[in-house]
Formats: sequence, C-alpha cells, structure tokens
Amino acid sequence: MNNYPKFVVSTTLQEASWNNSQLIKGNLVEEVSKLKQLPGKDILVAGSCQLVNTLMQHDLIDEYRLMVFPLVRGRGKLLFSDTIDNKTLILADTKTFSTGVVVLTYHPRRL
Repeated sequence: MNNYPKFVVSTTLQEASWNNSQLIKGNLVEEVSKLKQLPGKDILVAGSCQLVNTLMQHDLIDEYRLMVFPLVRGRGKLLFSDTIDNKTLILADTKTFSTGVVVLTYHPRRL
C-alpha cells in the first residue's frame, strides 16, 4: 500500500506525510470529479462516513462494497446519514469468507 498514490481529505492537516500522499483541501467535489477522470485504478474510500456521505450526495460513487461481519456491537456510528436521499442500489456480487464475513457489492441505479 505504501507505493500506491493516496489522496487525503482533511480540513485540519497542513501536509500529508505518508509515502505517495497528496492532500485535498479545496473543493472536495471538484477534486474527486477530476480524479475520477484520470486513467488508472479504482478510488477506494476507507474509514470515513462523512466523506462517503458527501460523495453520495454528489453521485460520485460508482460501487459500494459493504462488509458484514458476524459480530453484533449493539451501537456504533452510522455509515449513511439521515441527510442522504434514498439511493437505489443494484446487487452486483457477493462473496462469503470462511470467517463468516460477507462482502456485498452494489452499483447505484442511475436514473
């Protein structure tokens, strides 16, 4: 992962010091739209509910990969905020691992 390009979205960092990292501080929607136009691999978002919700509001997500773990925590942070309009997703793939983890891949239905 150290060799892959990384784009860090932050309102507080002044620089991204991790190897091959670039800081995105400007207009997030414009910057991600530009990144999506570049040739190369997929863009992965890991660990940011706020970022996912912003990208969803602007239809910038092409694929959702949701991992379901066989563990009930009882509470936690919601991935999708209640400010998001309903999104219709189409199931594209499922993978089940021996650990019981299920990966559900969805594509947004474009109207």
